[in-house]
Amino acid sequence: MPAIHVLIAALILLMGATHASAQSEAEAWEALREGRAVLILRHSLAPGTGDPARFKLGDCSTQRNLNDRGREQAAAWKPFLARQGINEAQVYTSQWCRSRDTATEMNMGEVTEWPALNSFFQDRSQGSPQTSETIALVNSLEPRPPVVMVSHQVNITALTGVFPASNEGLILALPLSEPAEVLARVTPD
Repeated sequence: MPAIHVLIAALILLMGATHASAQSEAEAWEALREGRAVLILRHSLAPGTGDPARFKLGDCSTQRNLNDRGREQAAAWKPFLARQGINEAQVYTSQWCRSRDTATEMNMGEVTEWPALNSFFQDRSQGSPQTSETIALVNSLEPRPPVVMVSHQVNITALTGVFPASNEGLILALPLSEPAEVLARVTPD
């Protein structure tokens, strides 16, 4: 087969895959709007890894916090979600300041702390119980308005097998299971 035919066939396959990906993302957004899915995202940019040795829950001065870019990233969720037809949400967050601040800066609705979404980076033995608790809490929620959760990389990876970037969201099918079914990976701008 001439090289040009191979190139044309590859381009046709790529265009078909791109269309299928866009279609599946559109279906994921529809599921979120209709209460058949939830959005979980990793907190916005908070430079560093883990928590300082002097970390104290409830004292933001002892924690890694959002920088200016992180606050901009968090605020970008509101117009991004609005473009998808989502103007308010049930927002649940980890008690860590960087997650709470991300949830608040999103300005999508009242923010409720869920300890099950707290990072277990320093104590991996909490991973399985917290993941199970998150699944149970989500599956007990009323489906309207859409649900948005702000958590940490370790929590999201334990739930989905995906290693999300800072400020990256995953739309997950309901009911949640372990591992959760990822319908789409999304990030504003």
